[in-house]
Amino acid sequence: MSSYENYTQTSAVYDHTRVPVGLEIISAALSAGSTKPDRQILLDAGCGTGIYTFALIDQVHRVEAVDLNRSMLSVARSKMDSTAENGRIGFTQGSITQLPFKTRSVDSVMMNQVLHHLPDQAGDGWPLHHQALKECARVLRPGGVLIINSCTHEQLEKGFWFYELIPNARTAVMRKIIPEKELDTLLCSVGLTLNGRMVDFDGVLQGESYFDAEAVLDYAWRKGDSIWTLASDHELQTALTRIAELSARNKLQSFMQRYDVDRPTVGQTSFSVAIKN
Repeated sequence: MSSYENYTQTSAVYDHTRVPVGLEIISAALSAGSTKPDRQILLDAGCGTGIYTFALIDQVHRVEAVDLNRSMLSVARSKMDSTAENGRIGFTQGSITQLPFKTRSVDSVMMNQVLHHLPDQAGDGWPLHHQALKECARVLRPGGVLIINSCTHEQLEKGFWFYELIPNARTAVMRKIIPEKELDTLLCSVGLTLNGRMVDFDGVLQGESYFDAEAVLDYAWRKGDSIWTLASDHELQTALTRIAELSARNKLQSFMQRYDVDRPTVGQTSFSVAIKN
């Protein structure tokens, strides 16, 4: 469960403003495992509303989707059809730091925009990150693949135009993102070997709504990105006032373009792929 976002509330609107990104990267990463993708059991650890589960189900044999939040799982289950009834999808409530699966029981694991929700501290050496990765390594079969979808600090700085409106919240979420070198060290410590790191330069987490600058004023739209929870009431109100003023002066579009100029070259998301030794 997130250490700062209330996903019980967010579950009702999450799918309105979030889309699965990097699907081609994930597909390629699945092929790096020792088992062919169409024979794999894929664990979606921290599945949320299942947007990645349902986007990838046709590529694998079965998806086991796990999330700690009952409401997010409920939304995910509501999407189930004959695919799930035929035994190709399973939903389980559980934590990524204590996965409810047997040792060496899955062929691949993906964690999409999940790790930064752990209540971890860099100064402590990221113990909960270590525990989550240790659990992934435990449930993976030898030759299995782990795919971690996250944001780099540079992407947080340059990949989201509206983060310029809430700089303090951006700084707060940066503290929750483990640097890549430290992630690599943890991967190695649990018996995983980094196989590659890719950036999705085209994917936009909010989909087309990202380019609707006035959407920031919509509470439901903001709930699609947990960074807004880290903004103080004062910072939030200042941001909303600024957007309204820019819109009234017909300068909102130019503001968005100014702070979105680097996104195509840095992307919004990065994917770390590791193999179980």
